[in-house]
Amino acid sequence: MREELERLRRWRSEGTRFALATVVATSESAPRPPGAVLAVHPDGDVVGSVSGGCVEGAVVEVATEVLETDVPRRVRYGISDDQAFAVGLTCGGTIEVFVQPITPDTVDLDHLAADLENDAPVAVATVTEGDHAGAMLVVRPGDADGTTGDDGLDHAVLADARGMLQQGATGLRHYGPHGERRVDDVGVFVASFAPRPRMLVFGAIDFASAVASVGRFLGYHVTVCDARARFATAARFPDADEVVVSWPHRYLAETTVDARTVICVLTHDPKFDVPVLEAALRTDAAYVGVMGSRRTHEDRLARLREQGVDEADLGRLRSPIGLDLGARTPQETAVSIAAEILLDRHGGSGARLTDTVGPIHRRRDVLEV
Repeated sequence: MREELERLRRWRSEGTRFALATVVATSESAPRPPGAVLAVHPDGDVVGSVSGGCVEGAVVEVATEVLETDVPRRVRYGISDDQAFAVGLTCGGTIEVFVQPITPDTVDLDHLAADLENDAPVAVATVTEGDHAGAMLVVRPGDADGTTGDDGLDHAVLADARGMLQQGATGLRHYGPHGERRVDDVGVFVASFAPRPRMLVFGAIDFASAVASVGRFLGYHVTVCDARARFATAARFPDADEVVVSWPHRYLAETTVDARTVICVLTHDPKFDVPVLEAALRTDAAYVGVMGSRRTHEDRLARLREQGVDEADLGRLRSPIGLDLGARTPQETAVSIAAEILLDRHGGSGARLTDTVGPIHRRRDVLEV
C-alpha cells in the first residue's frame, strides 16, 4: 500500500468513494504476496496490482460491483478452479482477494500516510468475514483508530496486531464474533507496515551511489557514511536517505543495527574497512559484504583474525561482494550486490530459473491462524 497511498489520498481529498482490493491469502506460486492492493476509482482508473496481471480484469469487475452495491466481497482464484482458468491465473497457486468500498469515513489515510512516510510502525486490520466485513482498525504501538465493530473483537485484534507488527508479519487471524479464541466465525486480515530495513553503505565512491539507488529501490532506508567530508555529500548521493560524515566504525558503534540490516563496505582502504568489518561482524546484521579483489580479501581476513574475529564470524562475510553476473559498471555491480542480498534474505539458489524445478516463489513471512 505504500506505493499506492498518495493516489488514494488524492481520491480521498476529492471526496471520492473507491473500491480497495487486498490480497489476504495465497498458496504455492501466487504472484503477489498478502497485503498487495489494487484500487478502482468510479471512473475506471486503476492503481496497484493484486496478481501482476493474472486476475486484474476479474478483480476490477468485482470492485465495480462492490462500488455499485456497497457490499464487500471476498473472492478466490485458483488454478484448479474453472473460474481461475477463465481469468488467466495460469501461473499456478491460489489467491484470495477481499474487495471493499472505501469512503471518506472508512480510515484516516492522511494519518496512515504520515506513519509510513516517517517509518513509524503501523498495522491495518480489516474484517474480511462476519457481520462487520469491511470494518478497519489502524493499530500503532501506543494507540489505534477505527473499530472492527465489536469491543471484544477490538481488544483481541489490538493484541494480536501489535504482536504481528513487532514481527513484521502480515496475515489472517480468526476469532469468534466477540474476539473469542479458537473460533473461526470472523476473519481479520492484518497488514503490518514495519519501519524500512536499513542499508548502511560505507565508502563515498561511485559504486556507493549505484548501491544506494538500488537499495532505495528495494525498500531500504539507505545511509551512506564516509570520513571524508569532500566526498560524503547529499549532492553526490541523491537516493540516500542520509549521508553521514564520520569514521565508519565509529558511526556503526553508535547507530542501530538489527537482524534486517544490510551492510556494504566499499571503502577499498584497510584503515577504514578492517575496523568497520570487525564491528559489523559482531552485530546481528543480516548481510555484511565488502568490495575488493581476492588478494585483498585474503589480506583482509588475516588482519581481521589479528583483531580477534573468529572463524564463525568470518564465515558471515560476503567477499568479494556480490554474485558472479559479469558486472563491470557501478550500476551492474550494484545489481550483483542486490542479487546477493536477496539470495541471502530469501534463501534462493542463485541458479537460472530455467535450470531449476519446483516452486518459483518461496514461503513469505505470512501468518494464517
